[in-house]
Amino acid sequence: MNTVIFDMDGLLIDSEPLWKEAANETLQSYQQHVTNELYATTTGLRTREFVNYWFRYFQIPLEECSIAEKKIISLVTEKIKRRPSIMPSVPYIIHFFRERNFKIGIASSSPASLIELVMQICQITEFVHAYVSAEELQYGKPHPQVYLECASQLGVSPSDCICFEDSFNGMIAVKAARMKCVLVPSTSESRDPRWAAADLKIASLQNFSELHLRMF
Repeated sequence: MNTVIFDMDGLLIDSEPLWKEAANETLQSYQQHVTNELYATTTGLRTREFVNYWFRYFQIPLEECSIAEKKIISLVTEKIKRRPSIMPSVPYIIHFFRERNFKIGIASSSPASLIELVMQICQITEFVHAYVSAEELQYGKPHPQVYLECASQLGVSPSDCICFEDSFNGMIAVKAARMKCVLVPSTSESRDPRWAAADLKIASLQNFSELHLRMF
């Protein structure tokens, strides 16, 4: 193993509540609302897929999708700028892999502009060797393309990569890419039996250790 690839939302920055806020603020203009349980089923999808799914679910005219997509991204960007909440274990995990000379990548469903913003907020821009947005690819998570593209840009084989995820769709993408998956679920979802498909489940990035690394 010589490479680590991180998901971003919900893993490096606590932005999932902000995405949910932005989604519901947008859906409210169509007199709709997504519950926490339903929202969790679409975590990890690209914004356009998220919008398309819920517009079909609520039978909202699909010609409104592109407008809603832009609105959600704009709202989330502003919310992250106003209320950035970096996961406290980010400095630890970046230092852990830098110390071991790992290549570091980010593979996210968020737009590239948002990935760049979060890297700046987390102060890790100089340590990330490649980042890929699934927004710019043909397929999004749970398809493995975003992880395979990140590995390609890093110049490594998928089998060389350990990936950190927090969503079911992301976990499936990692496993489909034939990479090792470390799952860091939210506290409310920690007992979901689906996480058994991951190679390792931990409560926080801070808990990852040399002993875990040797497991791979």
